[in-house]
Amino acid sequence: MTEPSRTVEVERKYDVDVGTPLPRWDAIPGVEAVTAGEVRALDARYFDTADGELARAGVALRRRTGGPDEGWHVKGPRQGDGRLELGWPLGEGDALPDAVAATVSDWTTAPLAPLARIENDRTAYLLTGRSGVVAEFVDDRVRATDLRDGTQREWREWEMELGPAAPTDDAGRAAFFDAVERAVLAAGGRESASGSKLARALGF
Repeated sequence: MTEPSRTVEVERKYDVDVGTPLPRWDAIPGVEAVTAGEVRALDARYFDTADGELARAGVALRRRTGGPDEGWHVKGPRQGDGRLELGWPLGEGDALPDAVAATVSDWTTAPLAPLARIENDRTAYLLTGRSGVVAEFVDDRVRATDLRDGTQREWREWEMELGPAAPTDDAGRAAFFDAVERAVLAAGGRESASGSKLARALGF
């Protein structure tokens, strides 16, 4: 079986209006520089069973093209402040690879069908410090289609995800995200009203 890549996502999401300017990161602890934005065109399809077994288990399955981590992804249930994401290459065609199906079988063996398509014009910025990448900030302009009924939705959101040089202790992470939230609110952003892009695409 192909061994997947493994990352633990620790992130915060924020809602933002179309014309809101980007935050300033001057007061973020441990951050000394911010890279120029890297533009990525992402196109993802999310899958679940007819009765939403994966969603009920807190699991998301997607096939995404574009960006440095394109491929098949399984996001597992949230564990504390993070969420384990497993990744496999795209492979040939659109069929679910055996290795991905074997992983998803921990939650369901029922047939899977496309649930939503999410197209995302993303601009990604790395916040760096003395030891490397502290976090990645992304500015997302999203177009989503609920494939169950064809409903389309559009929105803009920001995400801040911890990087390898981020604080590892609870107090350090709390201080980091508190500073991020102050910068986001000062720019005109607000706490996300939805837990995920998929939930928002489906009207939740």
